[in-house]
Amino acid sequence: MNVEWVSDHFLGENFERRGGALPNLDRMRTFLRYVGDPGFQSGVAEDVGIDRTTVTKTISDVMAAILLKKNVWIKFPSTREEMEQQKANWQEKYRFPSAIGAVDCTQIPIRKPSDHGDEYINRKRFPSINVQATYNFAEEFTSVDASWPGSVHDARIWRNSDIYRIMEFNQANALLIGDSGYGIAPWLMTPYENPITARERAYNPCLAQERVIIERCFGQLKQRFPIMQNKIRIKTENVPSMVVCCFILHNVAKRLSDEDFDFNIEERQNSEVGNVENRNERDIRNRGQQRRTEIARLIHGA
Repeated sequence: MNVEWVSDHFLGENFERRGGALPNLDRMRTFLRYVGDPGFQSGVAEDVGIDRTTVTKTISDVMAAILLKKNVWIKFPSTREEMEQQKANWQEKYRFPSAIGAVDCTQIPIRKPSDHGDEYINRKRFPSINVQATYNFAEEFTSVDASWPGSVHDARIWRNSDIYRIMEFNQANALLIGDSGYGIAPWLMTPYENPITARERAYNPCLAQERVIIERCFGQLKQRFPIMQNKIRIKTENVPSMVVCCFILHNVAKRLSDEDFDFNIEERQNSEVGNVENRNERDIRNRGQQRRTEIARLIHGA
């Protein structure tokens, strides 16, 4: 990553320089050293040659500066024109009709909070937050929600997200693709649980091949910023901000054509979503199934 460019872009000339504060370039290097480390501030202090309190303040200040430009680097299409452009971009690279990206969640390990920590314990029995994200044709993240404890199911995060509302009412007939942990809807396509027909058997691999890209993006993110796969050792209330900063910097790296990291996609076991019997959700599910049938027909070519 071009540290000088990143420093100038996020910190600029007006960043605080009172007292004996570090130069901006050194501040950015300290922050990048921290997120590129398993998360020990003492190790960063020793490597950079500054005291730990300076490391702590530097991380906090740089994190705040990066977050100010979140909307510049993480943008989800919201207008019909933007949706149509994203659909066209997707079709140039992939096959799935009307898609503008995929949605998925990833677990980010943290220290167990001293109060109400049980809600952060995920299915694998370690404390974490469950982060939802979407990505586009360029493998850039278009949204990120890092506000949920690790025990919360992906489908619940999705139903309560701003992105759900945008997709539900989008005028471009656009959709996202997701795994079987999500409930199907006209704006979210999921796999057939037991594909029977030739159309269904053609549909599932197409969806899987294009959905798995988001897992590759998560893998690249965690390889680029090891703090995301080890343990974020800061106050729980500050963890979402740190996570979002890493997503922003990932998109910056993509835009600057930094080399991506190789990784192995971990096998994931999807839990099933419980059946919800209210009329509105049944209607959404039925309309989603109808649209999935239409898309399977298009993919199969019949």
